[in-house]
Amino acid sequence: MSRIGNRKLIIPAGVTVTQEGNTLTVKGPKGQLKETFDKLIKITVSGNEITCEKLSDTKYGRSIHGTTNALINNMIIGVSEGFQKELETVGVGYRFATSGNKVTVNAGYSNPVIVDIPEGINVTSPSNTELVIEGIDKQKITEFAANIRKIRKPEPYKGKGIRYKGEFVRRKEGKKAAK
Repeated sequence: MSRIGNRKLIIPAGVTVTQEGNTLTVKGPKGQLKETFDKLIKITVSGNEITCEKLSDTKYGRSIHGTTNALINNMIIGVSEGFQKELETVGVGYRFATSGNKVTVNAGYSNPVIVDIPEGINVTSPSNTELVIEGIDKQKITEFAANIRKIRKPEPYKGKGIRYKGEFVRRKEGKKAAK
């Protein structure tokens, strides 16, 4: 039995939730998100509470129950507070640059990697080794941050690469010299 799926979500002040079948539209001070959920989950909006109830006790029905509740919670948090991911580079010559709707990443390759910023995401670079990704859709933000990190993952010997801010990179010892 899913404990996450059974929790009641409280709608904060300033956020409105409208329901049409299994499609929820969440509007708040930061923007609007719309999502259609599986028909195996009955979503009920009453007053300032949202509840999710599974209609089928199959394995898929049980697994999608908590997921649906978590996605609705992320929509509510996104339109009221927003989400943020921070990346940093470690290495000589590794840096970020933003211009318009593009991010230029210098990560030790012969040419810089240029990445387009998706719609609905705001990217800033407080310094040339830091990148801040902000927006209301958690899935878009984390996917974009993961794609930037994938350009040059941190390697375990010197720790060079692109990592999330505060990420711990487990270091390995190099080869020993023969005596």
